[in-house]
Amino acid sequence: MLAKRIIPCLDIKDGRTVKGVNFVDLRDAGDPVELAEIYSKAGADELVFLDISATEQKRKTLAELVYHVAEKVNIPFTVGGGISSVEDVDILLHNGADKVSINSSAVKNPQLINDLVAKFGSQCIVVAIDAKQIDGEWKVHLVGGKVPTELNLFDWAKEVEERGAGEILFTSMDHDGTKDGFANDALARLSTELNIPIIASGGAGNMQHFVDTFTKGKADAALAASVFHFKEIEIKDLKKEIQENGIPVRLQ
Repeated sequence: MLAKRIIPCLDIKDGRTVKGVNFVDLRDAGDPVELAEIYSKAGADELVFLDISATEQKRKTLAELVYHVAEKVNIPFTVGGGISSVEDVDILLHNGADKVSINSSAVKNPQLINDLVAKFGSQCIVVAIDAKQIDGEWKVHLVGGKVPTELNLFDWAKEVEERGAGEILFTSMDHDGTKDGFANDALARLSTELNIPIIASGGAGNMQHFVDTFTKGKADAALAASVFHFKEIEIKDLKKEIQENGIPVRLQ
């Protein structure tokens, strides 16, 4: 079995790292470049930067930030937020990002996935999917979980895979910020139905939650923000705990 990955997520707004509960009430959690360097040294496997203001405010993303992060960080990192064209991706990859994450733009224009994969390869295209349960059915949401769609999570995930995406980053809006654990039933179904890696996001509160998402949720990677940013969980301790549960992880 491949080593499971631990991925701190840095939500970026106005060039600063923020983390709210359920995508509202943001509080400042530091300088992204500095945090990225700390996480890289602390044993994170990858990093994700999501510019949560970008889609809403139609700002072009994080080219400058990406450049500075790439100078300081030696682990792979993914950048998302407001990416809607081949040109956007070209700039970010040239500035040092390893992967890009697209979300709303892929739902609005699914062909974008095919176009990006054709130009840059599956390995650097991540499709982020935010979903929540409405009347018992998982529905895809846009713009940081604010806008519901009619798309079913599992149907959309399958289409994303068929169009060539290399990974799916699934955030449960029902779980995000709650610290009550990941959406393991939905994750397990995604992992069973698809062949590409699934990154779990939304709900991390303690070490057991990570163990559970790798075992019950069958996730390939787990992403979290505030538990890392506010030093509630140290990555090296987390990895030891995961390893002690018989799950392969990369130790420094």
